[in-house]
Amino acid sequence: MAMHPEGRTVALVTGAAQGIGRATALRLSADGMLVVVNDRKPSEELDRIVEECGGIPAIADVSDPHAVEEMVSRIEAEAGPVGVLVSNAAYMAMGPFLEQSEDEWWAQIRTNLCGTFHLIRSVLPGMRRLGRGKIVIVSSEWGVTGWPNATAYAASKAGLISLGKTLGRELAPEGIFVNVVAPGVTDTPQLECDARDAGIPVEEMRERYAAESPIRRIGKPEEIAATISFLASSRSDPFVGQVLQPNGGTTRCWA
Repeated sequence: MAMHPEGRTVALVTGAAQGIGRATALRLSADGMLVVVNDRKPSEELDRIVEECGGIPAIADVSDPHAVEEMVSRIEAEAGPVGVLVSNAAYMAMGPFLEQSEDEWWAQIRTNLCGTFHLIRSVLPGMRRLGRGKIVIVSSEWGVTGWPNATAYAASKAGLISLGKTLGRELAPEGIFVNVVAPGVTDTPQLECDARDAGIPVEEMRERYAAESPIRRIGKPEEIAATISFLASSRSDPFVGQVLQPNGGTTRCWA
């Protein structure tokens, strides 16, 4: 793993001001890593998570390749090469297919799919210099199954699954392991988008999704973070280009 001069693995978590990213930053910090906490703009939420995990803030919109390159250069100068990348930043907008604008389509593709592309291209040279690395791509159950009114989001998340499978096979011989997490519905602020689309309160949205799950509840960010923690560790070395699906049994298939 990439090591900070103090001996700590340098982990970059994108979209880490809230939800799964926030839980992941805290978990990797608890695992002993030096966490670089990314979000697209400064905020009180970002400041709090940086303080909580004793990490380093890194502001960049992942859809902007130049911003990503500059961010990774700053990280390497301050802390050393990134040994663990968790590509989690995401954007979702919901609505009927013909009612979503082309701009809305590309905004989701640029953030979710292209953003991960920019991140991996930027951290990969450093990982190659080190001869080892872990890349965890956060996709979605909807990238496996598709979902009504979430066409662009689901398409971008399906692309991430294919990207992870392909790069997993390509990079494993170099000691760089790429895997994907495809969570089911998880209790994050993103549920507000689902609720708006359905025209119901967020709490009712939670209850509706919970009723569809075999475990009768939706996922917790900390549960997804635990899966990411495993894939970011040496314990997951036998996993190459795999898609782990912590979803409570709502989807039961290979991907």
